[in-house]
This record gives sequence, structure tokens and C-alpha cells, in this order.
Amino acid sequence: MLDEKQKLEISQDELALIEAALHTQSKILGVQASAGGSKALARLNDVKRVLATIDIQKPSRSRTDKRGVGSIFRMSRLFG
Repeated sequence: MLDEKQKLEISQDELALIEAALHTQSKILGVQASAGGSKALARLNDVKRVLATIDIQKPSRSRTDKRGVGSIFRMSRLFG
């Protein structure tokens, strides 16, 4: 992957579509990598890195919404 960064102007809907497509691609590559595909494993790592970058750069309100529900369940498990 290229290390040069470029700013793009895309809508939140377009970003969500790209992210969903990358999640789907990640699942496909995971199956291929588990079957022994070394190229698939390398590509899977690239896709996961891009997904992590997207998650970090998303507006904070969309990230906290996702984490909020999960943290409630984690807390309920901790405190019984």
C-alpha cells in the first residue's frame, strides 16, 4: 500500500459504505487466509489496518455510540 496520504471529501454515507465493504472483504480474506493463502493473509492485514485508520478518524460521536452499548454489557458482567 502507498504511504502517501491524500485528503478526500466524502459523505458519512459514503464512508459507511466503504467501511461495510472493507468488513465484507475482511471476512472473505479471513476465510482464504485460514485455507493457507499467504497473499490473502497479507492483504487481510492491509484491510484491517485501513479499517483501524477509518475507525480512528471517524467523528467521535459515531465511535462512542458503538462503544456505549457494549460498555454497559461489560459493566453488568463485572458487577454481577
